[in-house]
Amino acid sequence: MRATQRQLDALIRPLRELRRRAVDLEQLFAEELERVHPEHLDSARNLLHYLALRQNDLRPLQDELAAVGLSSLGRMEPHALATLDAVLWAVEALAGGTSTPRGDLEAPCDFVSGPARLTWNARTLLGPEPYRRPVRIMVTMPPEAATDPRLVHELVAAGMDLMRINCAHDDLDAWRAMIRNLREAERAVGRSCKIYADLPGPKLRTGRLPTGARVCKLKLERDVRGNPVRRGCVWLTPADQPEAAPEDVAHVLPLVGDVLREAERGDALLVDDARGRERRLRVEERRGGSCLATYRRTLYAETGKVVTLVRGGEPVAEGAIAELPEVGGSVRLFPGDRLILTREEELHDLADDPRDGAGRDDDEPPRVHCSLPEVFGQVRPHEPVWFDDGAIGGTVESVTPDEIEVRITHTDPQGGRLRAEKGINFPESALDVPALTPTDLEDLGAIVHEVDIVGMSFVRRPGDVELLEEQLRALDAPDVGVLLKIENRAAFEDLPRILLTALRYPSVGVMVARGDLAVEVGFERLSEVQEEILWLCEAAHVPVVWATQVLETLAKTGRASRAEVTDAAMGVRAECVMLNKGRHIVRAVEFLTSVLDRMSAHQSKKRTRLRPLSVSRVRQLA
Repeated sequence: MRATQRQLDALIRPLRELRRRAVDLEQLFAEELERVHPEHLDSARNLLHYLALRQNDLRPLQDELAAVGLSSLGRMEPHALATLDAVLWAVEALAGGTSTPRGDLEAPCDFVSGPARLTWNARTLLGPEPYRRPVRIMVTMPPEAATDPRLVHELVAAGMDLMRINCAHDDLDAWRAMIRNLREAERAVGRSCKIYADLPGPKLRTGRLPTGARVCKLKLERDVRGNPVRRGCVWLTPADQPEAAPEDVAHVLPLVGDVLREAERGDALLVDDARGRERRLRVEERRGGSCLATYRRTLYAETGKVVTLVRGGEPVAEGAIAELPEVGGSVRLFPGDRLILTREEELHDLADDPRDGAGRDDDEPPRVHCSLPEVFGQVRPHEPVWFDDGAIGGTVESVTPDEIEVRITHTDPQGGRLRAEKGINFPESALDVPALTPTDLEDLGAIVHEVDIVGMSFVRRPGDVELLEEQLRALDAPDVGVLLKIENRAAFEDLPRILLTALRYPSVGVMVARGDLAVEVGFERLSEVQEEILWLCEAAHVPVVWATQVLETLAKTGRASRAEVTDAAMGVRAECVMLNKGRHIVRAVEFLTSVLDRMSAHQSKKRTRLRPLSVSRVRQLA
């Protein structure tokens, strides 16, 4: 049915009004636009036009445009004003009139130059697009990347495009070793790879809790009825000369004594576990000075426990389990419990503390150190607080210069265990904390000339971006790329101004750090919020890194869940996807490469690409 004159006239008025608002907002920000980098000026203008249009509820207008067969403005991010002008021209032409003069303000980006600017900015910051996919893959380096050149080689060969060095872990010597291994891998594979140094910022975490026992749980994979599916595997290696475990073996026990020197295939190893229960391991094979053993029952191995080698029913040799890593203590919390966050570190022995569980005396709540002293003067009563990525929640009841009293409101039904080094989030608190710590500044000075990109955590306001750029200029590294991590509510709510500030500098991108962001904005809002970040960044032609728990199960266990495969496929909306470390990280890179390769043929940002469907063949339909 053809559009009526009345319908078309009714469309022209709101479209002209939207254009006027876009022009007005650009003029309002004229002074800020003068500070934008010349290469990004058109991008900044386009961002302002997009923001002006999105200040309105466009849904009724979209429905009316679709009803007359016109574009409904749904894909305008990289060329907002050009899209509006095209639609307005079409409506005016259908109405039989002449196009209204647009004044002297031309659209800064058209349907070609807008997407091209984003593509160019992504190449400048993140490197060229890999073969057959427009999305890069970033991988977080484990400590082994400093000592195992083969691991880095396999990652580059599998499709890694950016190496992420997490400056919260390891040290300068290890980072430089990772870089050396990467350069060797690049030469061997024939692929280039950018280096990204991620500064941790002022991390807000729980402090040390009383040390628990040195215990390692060797568990079994079980079916739905609790029956073991297969034997468990453990790598037994000399404590004085440890050897790397096979890739598919998760558990490692260091041993001292003569056990490993004497062990042969088929021998039994007897050990009393931490609960005083005797457990039996079977030696399956020797590899160098180590052994691969299997077990049929769950074992809680503990430092110092005696291990006896038995052959033919007779003891042959004896040893012991060497020093295992410390298992930190924990505080068990239920709704209604009180918790005290302390400015100073206070360690108490909670191993037998009656407060660790139900029945704890509420007059003596547990006390846990908070790693960021600045929050004690800025948090207010009645504000929410979340721990451990949202696993435990509470409300601030009172604040003193040295303590924050929290009333727990949310845990699992069986209670939640709060452990050391777990994140703390105050999503509604106005925290004024420098985004760069003294440690960040020291690490930045040491590594900046050896990397391509620097990441800034805990960004909250435009001034944080200015602070990092000042430091880069002072270090004579003004052209190093910058990646801004959006991981808190303040950064999301001020994202337009943060982007306008970032566009003053040569090369910048955004990382959507969805872990902390989900806690800060609420899990129910995460999907909406991450979409808005993608839209705003596309309007500013700023490349995006899609991060946090992408294919995490696959990287850790070797098997992907259906939900995380769907999540990984969403990464095609960004310019880069980040994977975290895990024992099967090479497999995860290969898997993600395949997913992105396939999805890029179907999806480009918000636009569906209509390649032939494999199920649309005529003979299949007949």
